Amino acid sequence: MYRYDEFDHDFVKARVAEFTDQVERRLAGEITEDQFRPLRLMNGVYLQLHAYMLRVAIPYGTLNSRQLRMLAHIARKYDKGYGHFTTRQNIQYNWPALSDMPAILADLASVEMHAIQTSGNCIRNVTADHFAAAAADEVADPRPYAEILRQWSSVHPEFSYLPRKFKIAVTGAERDRAAIQVHDIGLHLKKNAAGELGFAVYVGGGQGRTPMIAKKIRDFLPEEDLLSYTTAILRVYNLNGRRDNKYKARIKILVHETGVEELTRQVEAEWEALKDGELKLPEADVRAIEAYFAPPALVARPEGDEAVKTARLDSRSFGEWLDQNVLTHKNPDYAAVTISLKGIGEVPGDATDSQMEAVADIAEKYGFDELRVSHEQNLILPHVARADLKAVYDALVEIDLATANSNLISDIIACPGLDYCALANARSIPVAQQISLRFASLERQRDIGELKLKISGCINACGHHHVGHIGILGVEKKGAELYQVTLGGSGDEHTSIGEIVGRGFGPEEITDAIETVVDTYLRIRNDRTEKFIDAYRRVGAAPFKEALYGSEAKAA
Repeated sequence: MYRYDEFDHDFVKARVAEFTDQVERRLAGEITEDQFRPLRLMNGVYLQLHAYMLRVAIPYGTLNSRQLRMLAHIARKYDKGYGHFTTRQNIQYNWPALSDMPAILADLASVEMHAIQTSGNCIRNVTADHFAAAAADEVADPRPYAEILRQWSSVHPEFSYLPRKFKIAVTGAERDRAAIQVHDIGLHLKKNAAGELGFAVYVGGGQGRTPMIAKKIRDFLPEEDLLSYTTAILRVYNLNGRRDNKYKARIKILVHETGVEELTRQVEAEWEALKDGELKLPEADVRAIEAYFAPPALVARPEGDEAVKTARLDSRSFGEWLDQNVLTHKNPDYAAVTISLKGIGEVPGDATDSQMEAVADIAEKYGFDELRVSHEQNLILPHVARADLKAVYDALVEIDLATANSNLISDIIACPGLDYCALANARSIPVAQQISLRFASLERQRDIGELKLKISGCINACGHHHVGHIGILGVEKKGAELYQVTLGGSGDEHTSIGEIVGRGFGPEEITDAIETVVDTYLRIRNDRTEKFIDAYRRVGAAPFKEALYGSEAKAA
């Protein structure tokens, strides 16, 4: 993984000192909250419903055990003993005192971490496939390019005050595990016919109030042109993006209102003036960054298959976990492991300080000291010898993190909702807990099969409900919480936006409604191999609407 150079250390240290002074002035009453707001947001500090919240950057979701132990330390010393992993591969702390923020940032800096650009109208944390460098279907590791973008975008003077926040994602496989088509810029790393690396470039995706799927504006961008072309896109957006209405300020609105052909023309024209200049990436520099991400030395462990076979026979629960939470690795002696942070009835994405420390120990002992945070709010051990899988499973059982539900209905993405967020209209966490308890039976979940359920507590869609196979959006109506159901969304290489199927449901009704949707799917699917999203795309919304609304659906 990338290690800070002298510039990085000095830059982060200077930012901590600067923010320490700003916090002291705020606490002394020398500046108002309105004056402090833009200063704290540049350092990842939000004012939530009940307290300040700190969002810590985990670039492209990669960290080591030392860093995870520091995150655990912060949770224990400055918060309430837990952290919340987010859909941007970051971590949030919901209860730190403002007076402690400088100490927290100093602790983070000691392990090469910070909270810069996790908020504000700037380029946010660049995300990537959480199975990068491990997945068998990968063309190339996307993380070196995410790191190049991180270095280029950090406090970039031209792009620090954009019309609105800006999000970039990179994937390196045909199977999109980074949801690139619902980002402001999505980059699909690929090879052309000559075997050269480059990118398909997507622009204008996003969720929120106006969900849109990104448009491909270039089928193949050479590797060396990554920064010049990205700069061209951002210059067009910075110049023409709307600043009079924050609800229409994202680049997706610019793409929609300008038209993809005209916007592409403008980007290409801007790029012509840039592409042969100083932003052209020297191959030596790319390879130097790439060297930071060289995979660990994976020594041969041929005993793995026999060890797994024996352990599976001895333990049914291990076999279930193996089937759900273990991914095929590039190296046949190894595997990538998903550590589910979605225990039945638990808060999606939360991990306690002791759990984080234990996972750090597991990563150090069995995972080459490397971890990932997925945008699905889970943790990943990307390189585990198959011979060690049972030992890893047993260690996870000890800390209640061995739930075998990756990609099943209880593996729910959920935002913090009205329990924490000042923007939310409805609670997300209790709904997620109720649904996971309703579908607690692993046998039932596995019969249902792959089903991505996502919940947002407001239209900002931090829970990615628009791209859930089943999405739930919490809204407020006449002072009460109401939950709309969307069906047919997907955030993979076949991205689609879910369709609202009808009127919303109250908090006491929504779990029953989800069960009705699932039961309808089980009734209409061709066989157990037909996934929910495929069945929905085959039959459409009609049978689900009829099951949910009966005569109402027919009348409509």
